[in-house]
Amino acid sequence: MANAQPSPDPVANWALASLPRGDYEQLLPSLERVPLNLGDVLHDAGQRIPHVYFPCTGLVSLLATEDGGRPAEVAVVGNEGMVGLPLLLGNEVAPHRALVQGAGQALRISADLFRSKVRPNELLTALLLRYTDAFLVQVSQSAICDHLHPVPKRLCRWLLMAQDRIGSDRLPFTQQFTADILAVRLASVSEAARSLQQAGIIHYNRGDLRILDRPGLERACCGCYQIIKERFDALRVLQG
Repeated sequence: MANAQPSPDPVANWALASLPRGDYEQLLPSLERVPLNLGDVLHDAGQRIPHVYFPCTGLVSLLATEDGGRPAEVAVVGNEGMVGLPLLLGNEVAPHRALVQGAGQALRISADLFRSKVRPNELLTALLLRYTDAFLVQVSQSAICDHLHPVPKRLCRWLLMAQDRIGSDRLPFTQQFTADILAVRLASVSEAARSLQQAGIIHYNRGDLRILDRPGLERACCGCYQIIKERFDALRVLQG
């Protein structure tokens, strides 16, 4: 993989942009550029996965629920990866709901074409398996963080991960939404956000959250974010 030359086309998704020109051009007719609208459900838990999405911009949350109860976020996906990962691993049924939490665009391929066009491509499969490794580190480390660390640390981790994928200092998240994602009480998120705002790290007003001091946010976070970031940074080095 180290000898692969990235496609010259302006592809914003890491896996697709890491392909050699010829491989990408062969795949291009099977890809459809689609919007990721806020609130779109790309697939639901327990359903067959109809499409694989390669986000170019935006943010997708993978959500789990227990017996129809309150959903909790398992992982986030941005332009570093793909939505529909079980198809790569040979499973057609989604374990989680895929919900667009930050609007953007993606390149989409049907499940049938993914099986016939992507999985036989050894280079792209190898790239996606590297992504899968980083994805699993995100899931496991986030679970550790949610279990062991207080809400302010967890909020910092989540904001940093969201900013990495949305690519903007402005994050269109309400406190209620953030509480739902972290599966905690609204009062806990409000208190943590107020503390960060008083420290000059973020500015928050009626669903408009802006990160003012990224280094300060990293210092306020636990070590879980850095563990996740380093795994995903290794993918960027591979592309370069």
